[in-house]
Formats: sequence, C-alpha cells, structure tokens
Amino acid sequence: MQDDLTQTDAFRPADGPPPQRLGAFMRWCVRGMWPALWLAGALSALAGCMEVVSAWLLGRVIDGVLATPAERVFAENGWLIAAFVLFYMVLRPGAFGLSSWASNLLINPNVMPLVLSRLHRWTMGQAVTFFDNDFAGRIAQKQMQTARAVTDTATEVINTGMFALASVVGSVAMLLTIDTWGAAGMALWLVAYGVLIRAYLPRLRACSAERAASRAMVTGQVVDTITNIKTVKLFAHAEHEDRAALGAMARFRLAARAFGQVSTTYRTAQMALSGILPVMLVGGAVLMWCNGQASTGEIVASGAIAMRISQMSGWVSMALMGIWGSVGEIEDGMKTLAPAHALSDRPDAKVLCRVRGEVRFEDVGFAYGRAGGGGLAGVTLSIAAGERIGIVGASGAGKSTLVALLLRLYDPETGRVTIDGTDIRDVTQESLRRQIGMVTQETAMFNRSARENILYGRPDATEAEMIAAAKAAEAHEFILNLVDFKGNRGYDAALGERGVKLSGGQRQRIALARAFLKNAPILVLDEATSALDSEVEAQIQDSLGRVMEGKTVLAIAHRLSTIAEMDRIVVMDAGRIVEQGRHADLLAAGGLYARYWARQSGGFLGVETVAG
Repeated sequence: MQDDLTQTDAFRPADGPPPQRLGAFMRWCVRGMWPALWLAGALSALAGCMEVVSAWLLGRVIDGVLATPAERVFAENGWLIAAFVLFYMVLRPGAFGLSSWASNLLINPNVMPLVLSRLHRWTMGQAVTFFDNDFAGRIAQKQMQTARAVTDTATEVINTGMFALASVVGSVAMLLTIDTWGAAGMALWLVAYGVLIRAYLPRLRACSAERAASRAMVTGQVVDTITNIKTVKLFAHAEHEDRAALGAMARFRLAARAFGQVSTTYRTAQMALSGILPVMLVGGAVLMWCNGQASTGEIVASGAIAMRISQMSGWVSMALMGIWGSVGEIEDGMKTLAPAHALSDRPDAKVLCRVRGEVRFEDVGFAYGRAGGGGLAGVTLSIAAGERIGIVGASGAGKSTLVALLLRLYDPETGRVTIDGTDIRDVTQESLRRQIGMVTQETAMFNRSARENILYGRPDATEAEMIAAAKAAEAHEFILNLVDFKGNRGYDAALGERGVKLSGGQRQRIALARAFLKNAPILVLDEATSALDSEVEAQIQDSLGRVMEGKTVLAIAHRLSTIAEMDRIVVMDAGRIVEQGRHADLLAAGGLYARYWARQSGGFLGVETVAG
C-alpha cells in the first residue's frame, strides 16, 4: 500500500532474515525508508538552523536600532526590519512546518507499520516450538514494543538529533565571528557533555532492556491468565493467579525503579553542566563589550545562543534518555524475535501442486530433541493414494507425532516423509499444508464470525459452497440461531475468543465444515468427532464418508468403533508400528489391537485421550 503523498511502501517485505547484531537489526527494520529518513533529517536540520539565524537577526536589529536616531530608525533600517518580519512570519514557520510534516506524515505513520509487519512476518514463520516455549501475550508485546521503539528512535534522532546538531554547529560558527574564546569554551563544554552522555547512557540502555523484559512478562502472565479464565474459575485459583501476576508486576516495579534512579542522577548532572554554558558565554561577551571588542547586538546574540543551547541541552538529554531507553527495548525485542527459523523452506523449495495423495514414511525417527517417549523410532509406512487408514495406540505411542511430521511442523531426525514420491522438505511449507485438511480434537476458532471461520478452509469459496459445507457438518442449523453481543446473527455472528461461545460439539462441527470446504486431497482426522454426542456423530458419519471419498485419510481415534471400517488400521506402541491390517484380521490375530478392543468400554479405548 503506497501513500500518494510520500510514495512510501509501509508494508514492504524485508530483504532476508533479521540480523543478530543491534545496529544491523535496526537497519534491517527501516530498510527502504532511508530516502524519507534523510529528507526528514535535512528538514529538521533546516529548522535547527533557524534558531541560529534568529539570534543573529536579533543582534543585527538591535545594533541597527542603537546606531540610528529614533526618528530615522524605520527609514534607515527598513530592509533589516522587513527581513526580520519575513523571517519570523514566513521562513521560520515554513521551516518548522516542513519539519513537522516530515515527522508526522512521512515518518511516524510509515515506520511503525513497516517494522511491525516485518517482525510479524518473521515471527509467523517460526516453528511451532517457538510458540510452545513462550507466552503468546509476551510475543505480541515484543512485536509492538520493538516496532514502537524503532519508530521512537528514528523520530527522536531526526527531531532532536539533527535539529540540535544543526543548531550547535551554526552556533559555534556564529560565535567564531564574535568571541573566539567563547567558541572554544563551548567546544570544551560539548566535550564534557559527550563524556557525561557516554557515562550514563549505556546504563540507561541496560536498565531499559531489563524494564522492557519485565514489562513483557507482566503482559504474558496476564494474557495467559485471561486466556484460561474458565480454568482459573473452575479450580478456584484466582488468588494463585493474582499472586503470580503481582510477582511479575513486582519485578517490573524493581526494574522501573532502577531505570528511574539512573535517570534521576543523569538528569541532575546534566542540568548542573547546562548551567555552566550561559554563565561562560554571556560572561565572556560582557567582558569583550567592556573592552570594546563586541557590540551590544553581539552580546544579545551570544546571550540568546547561550540560553537556547542551555535549554536545548536539557531537551536533548531527555530525548537521548528516550532514545537509549528505546534502544534497550529494541535489543530486548531482538533477542526474542530475531532468532533464525528452526524450520525453514530450502532456497530452491518448489510449490507442491495438487497431489494424488500417496504418503510414505521411510525409516522415520524423531524424539523432540530428547530421550524418552512421545516420538518415533524407525517408522516405515506406505499409504496409497485414496487409502483410508486408522491409527490407534496408547497416549505417547507417537500417533500425533506421525501427523505432525506429515504436516512438517517438525522435521524428522532420521529418515524422510514423501508425498507422491517428493520429499516434503523439498517443497514450501505453505504449499504442502494446502494439500492437507485437518480436524483435531482441540478445535481452533478465531474470534471472528462463523462465516470467516468456515471460509478459512478456502477463502475464495462461494456463499453456496460455504453453506453446503456447514450443512454437511451438521452445523448450518445452530449457526442460523447464533447472536453475538453486537446483534449480528447467523453466519455474521462472532464466535468469541477461541470459539468460547460455542459448545465443544459446535466448535467441532465448524472445524469439520472448514475441512470439508478446503477439500484437500489428504485428510487428517485427529479425534475429529470426539466432542460430538452419539446422535450428531451418527449424522456426520455419512457426511464424513462422502468427504473421504477419493482422499487419502489418516484418522487417529481412541473410539475404535469410529475407525473399524477403515481400509487399514495401524497400531502404534512406544513410537513404533507393531501391527497393521483390517479390523477383522487384527481381531483374529489376537494382538495389541484385539486387547484394546476387548478392553474398550462403550466404544472407547481404555486409555487417556491425550494426543500421543
């Protein structure tokens, strides 16, 4: 999206991954904005020069007025007075207006979305383990924090740094024409000011990073509690969650106090140093006037410059505190968001087009990077295109791991997985997952309308196709009766966060409708009907049968009766395939499957229904 005024692409993708070094990371964030940043910097410097011109003009006017009889002031100094009026009424407002335009219209509205979109895209590409190991709220907080800090840094460097630099350079140049010793004194003062900054700002940066990290932990803790508020209430753990939140807030408070202590001492030292400058410059100019070496106007100009620089030093100090605080937050955000993707597409990865659906696991081993159960050990399995297989086993047997590897949520540690003979590591992850429809026991709902949730399966589907999918999943009737808090009805009604306004069975049916609409050649059902009552499940079974026609199906189930009619049943135990065959053949063999069948109660396998 380009702005007609600035022609700046605020959502331009980044070139490559984010670097791990701070300076390079910040350049990566704003790459593509440099022409706008330089223009804004030049306009800010122009506005800074206006301060010096203002003092110089004031001195010239005073000298002109004092050197002219009162009755002839306007006649002999008309051009000077006209220049004074033109400067203050046209040139100075124009320069500041252009600088404000650059800051408020060119930089602020574009840098924030540019950085945020790049960080969000990079974060979205992380493997599922990245999100498993962190708070969702904390990750979101880091994205917003880092984008805002980069924007604040760019804005302050332009508005304060370039403005102040131009003012100081111009002031030194003007003082050289009036008071050489004063200019030298100001140069020494600037050196002392630089030493003060170098002493304090690294400490401010470190304290700011710690403050940002603890603030993100507060957000993560609070969001985690709110996300699971029903569990909190059902287990009567409000007090426990309150203590956890207060603990995170206490750590944030300590970090904020540490930042405040460093800020206070820095600010006090800076103000003491700033007081030296006007005394030195005005005192020197007065001595020169006493010796006849400076005019009254030059004294006024020196005084104006001294007071302006002294005031500006306080403003710059506060801005530098803000910049270094933002840099600390950027550094903290970089550590969380910039790590390389643990699972990425190969540079030459191809797009996987519509497949027939032949799936092979070839001596696949995977242990989640650790010893123990829950993984796979040398699994070899061939599934013909259009074949329907059921996968059973106790919790931790490796059933869900098998599916996760097919979806390439992880890469095998040994062996490979192929679809139609193509190693799935040789194709893009997005194109691979477009070929696979999936319904899980833990249904995922967005806090969006029923229509948007179903169309997530195929966004370009027609209204008729969407409704047909909902009817096939036995969801159409209850959707028509939905009403949200805004009064939206039916397919336009919002489902609440994670579909909280729906029952488990209703969420499951919308998830089934989404999978039906996707119509992928490979279909994965992970306890897809577990949340349905027997009557609704019986109604959906016919629809499932129609949807499965011509597709390769992998169905994980603890309710063995739901997979008895599959073409083949694969029995897993401790990460290995121990049996496979048709239902009747496995019962006749009297092995593990037969024991599961004998032990089941009401059609359920007598083990915990935790994904393995």
